[in-house]
Order: sequence, then C-alpha cells, then structure tokens
Amino acid sequence: MSSVQIQCTRCKGVFRDRAGRLQDGYSRQCPGCEVVLFFAEDSQHPFIKRAMRSARKARKEQREADAARLLAPEPSVARSRSFSGRGRPVERED
Repeated sequence: MSSVQIQCTRCKGVFRDRAGRLQDGYSRQCPGCEVVLFFAEDSQHPFIKRAMRSARKARKEQREADAARLLAPEPSVARSRSFSGRGRPVERED
C-alpha cells in the first residue's frame, strides 16, 4: 500500500506512514521529537488535515487500481507442448 508524508505539529519534521493506517482515531509518535500525533477527521490543525486528505486520496486510488485489476482479463500464457520441465544439463569443458 502507498504511504503518506506527515509533518509533525511540534518540530515540523516530515516522516512517512502507510495510508491504510491513517484513519480517524489513529495515533503515531513523531520519530524526531517523540510527540504523539492524533489523527482525527475533525482536526483543526492544517498538517493533520493535509495528512488525512492525502491518505484518503491514496486509499481511493488503491481501491480503484485493485478494482481495475480484478475486472481486467488476465493474459493467457501459451506454453509449448514439447516443454518437459527441466532442460538437459549443460556440460562444461574444464
């Protein structure tokens, strides 16, 4: 799954987390200053809003890609009937 950049509300450092994790009620500790960030849909902080919006967008794109892959027909691979598995061992001249 794709990841999202998160900017810390305290130290302004940037780190990444998976988009699937960034949902309402998720909390994460900043690796730089170790403050705990709480992710909520109704957060007023612009850094949290941006991270939540990016995560929603990434999850939506992932769902659409998965749906398109399921609907697309799988290409059939033609195999030769004469293929018997392993080939003959290559003899080396020393």
